[in-house]
Amino acid sequence: MEEHGKRRPLVSRGIGKPARAGSECDVIKTAAALALFCAPPAEAADCRLALLLGLDISSSVDPSEDALQRGGLRAALLSPTVQEAFFAIDMPVALAAFEWSGRYNQEVILDWTMVRNPDQLLGAADQIGLSKRSHAHFPTAIGNALEFGAQMMARGPDCLARTIDMAGDGENNEGPGPREIYAYGTFNGITVNALVITNAADFQTPHSLTQFFADEVVHGPGAFMVTANGFQDFERAMRLKLERELQVAVMSALVPAQ
Repeated sequence: MEEHGKRRPLVSRGIGKPARAGSECDVIKTAAALALFCAPPAEAADCRLALLLGLDISSSVDPSEDALQRGGLRAALLSPTVQEAFFAIDMPVALAAFEWSGRYNQEVILDWTMVRNPDQLLGAADQIGLSKRSHAHFPTAIGNALEFGAQMMARGPDCLARTIDMAGDGENNEGPGPREIYAYGTFNGITVNALVITNAADFQTPHSLTQFFADEVVHGPGAFMVTANGFQDFERAMRLKLERELQVAVMSALVPAQ
């Protein structure tokens, strides 16, 4: 595992909600209880993490590799360690997924779903695992895929954190690059992590591919990158990445606002 830390501008949305009126301080007597119940409340949100998963379906991904990608993502979501991370605290995760390839070829395969229990996670994972590829003959337009992801985030639920996962086996070769998209300023408050699939495309060396994702794709606070050695290794790499993303979100949700 390796780690590395206009078109239409999207309007950023706040996550705070008004605190309830009233106080319990009148009936609380001890200093410890006063500190617990009378401190200013942390900002409320509908969920602790909005997690958007992007799957590469460009022409370099053959049908068997696509099946490994969808099946691997389903298996990773349902692994015991990832399920434990999903439900570590009583605050849900909003989950969505899309597939991407060419400049105009992005399709939602799971729209925003609030995951509050294992049955909902199973339903979301099944929808991704059973989804059918929409395109197979287009280039790799990562910048446009990121732009699509930002638009999905803009219409998604309010969450304490927002993360886009970009899985890919090749560098950008159509449309604007990731840096150009980031320059629009629509990714404020959005972390972009990457799952880099090396040794999958014959024309792509592992070093140049990981360097591209580290320099161009990984973006935002706490962003990191995980490497899969071919699509056969996709499930393992995705599981590790999900564990880390969900654990970070758990820790962030548990730290009170200052």
